[in-house]
Parts: sequence; C-alpha cells; structure tokens
Amino acid sequence: MEYGIVLPSGLTKGNIEFYKKQGYLIAPDLLGPRDIQALKKEAVEIFKGNRGHVDGMTDVEGLPDDEVLKKYVAVHFPHKLSSVIQGYLSHPFVVDILSGIVGPNVKCMQSMLFVKGPGKAGQAWHQDEFYIPTRDRSLVGAWIAIDDATIGNGCLWIIPGSQKTGVLFRRVPSDSGEYADVDTVDVSTYPKEMHLPVEVKSGSVIFFNGYTLHSSLRNKTADCFRMALVNHYMSAESLLPWDQDGKLPPTEDLRDILMVAGTDPYSWKGITDLNKPYLRPEVLKIKTT
Repeated sequence: MEYGIVLPSGLTKGNIEFYKKQGYLIAPDLLGPRDIQALKKEAVEIFKGNRGHVDGMTDVEGLPDDEVLKKYVAVHFPHKLSSVIQGYLSHPFVVDILSGIVGPNVKCMQSMLFVKGPGKAGQAWHQDEFYIPTRDRSLVGAWIAIDDATIGNGCLWIIPGSQKTGVLFRRVPSDSGEYADVDTVDVSTYPKEMHLPVEVKSGSVIFFNGYTLHSSLRNKTADCFRMALVNHYMSAESLLPWDQDGKLPPTEDLRDILMVAGTDPYSWKGITDLNKPYLRPEVLKIKTT
C-alpha cells in the first residue's frame, strides 16, 4: 500500500494512480494537534447549542462535555453553524490533495460532524454517490479523524477498487446489529479478505471516491469516542442535481456550495443558502432512489 499513503512531502503521481485504481488515499497526520484540539472544542460548542439551535437538540445545561456528546450521533452541515468548521473545509493541506485527485477547480457541498460515542451503531455498506448525485465520478469524501479510529471504536472499512465499475450497487434489507441502517449494499460479490479496515491516528485524513464501497461497525468500546469531520467535494465543472431527497426544490444544479480551489465556471448562477443543519437519527431509513 506504499502509494496509498500520502507522505509529508506531498502528493505524488504514484498517489494519484493509486487513488484511480483503488478508490482511496490516506494522509497520516495531515492535521496537527492544535487543529484537532480546535475541532474537539468546536464540536462540544455545537452540540451544546452554542453555535445555533438545531431541531432535536436537548437541554444539556450542566452536563459534562462527554455526556453532551453521547446524546448525539452526528450533525449534518455543521459548517453552516461554525466558522471554525467552515475553515477546515478549505484547509490548505486538504485542498492540495483534492486538487491533485479531483482537478484544479473544486467545490464543497456538504459537511458532517460524527460523534459516534461508546455503543453507537455504524453505517452499513454504501456509496456516497447514492446520496449525492454527481455522476461524473469526481465526488470525494475527505474523512478527518478527530479521534484515533480503530476497529474497536468503529473505524472506516473500505473495499479497494470497488469504484471501478462506476455503477451504484443493489441495496438489500439488513438486520445487522452493527448498523444504524435497515438496508445495505449487497457486497457478497467481494470476498471478506477484500474488506479493509482503515485504522488511523487523530489528525489523519482518508480520501475516497464517491463510488467506493465503505462502511463502519458499532463502537464497541466503553469509554472511547470516534469523532470525525467528513466533507464532500467534487469538480466545479460538473453540475450537482441534488435536492436532498426532496428536502429542497428539484434542481439541475444545486448552488449551495463553497469553492475551495480554483475558479467557479458557473459563478454567474450565484450562490444560495438552502441546506440547513440537522441531526442524524439513530436509525437510517431506506432510501429507494
């Protein structure tokens, strides 16, 4: 996996070729301890409601920080609440790698702040392209490990090379106690030995293609969180027909975006502010289309 690791010296041609073939890259220690401390502090402020109210938040006044975090799974679009989080969407070290694997013009359309406290369920096998329809294969998730991610606390699992077909795989019902979902991608065509656990240290960033199959298991620890900030990016040349499963008006090109690199070829369309932060539920319902 030599070329799957981005060294401090920067992205190489070997890294880019590895990403094209395997559908992921790992950048160990891309962010430093100060970055991680800032993200942890901001996460607590968000879930305490100090960065703005999100429907479903409960009264946590007087609770220790860990007890506050245990009440939640994740918040979507935290960058709409926090300038600190928004700053990490365009962190120069992250953007440098994105520019190499996506292209010179990159836009961000989503952020998610996962808490995943002790005992919390994981997410079943899926492809991000199923939820965020770009169709040009440029969709990339940048998974920033705020805590160490281990098999025990529910790290990311990936099936390398699964993005090559460029198709969305069939989903089937799931009753696994590991997942929050009630359905999963059928991964039976991929032998178990191809399922790769991606254990990383705090500050590391995992980049993966929108068609790459990935999942996570339940956090089986008694006292460890597995916090992560996950941001999604794509080529700014491509349109984004994403209506958030009907939450937003139908659109051929959602303009609720943040440019993080290069220029916006559709700048004449302007920028909108449509997506609102929301809490992820404990159980994820079936999405059929």
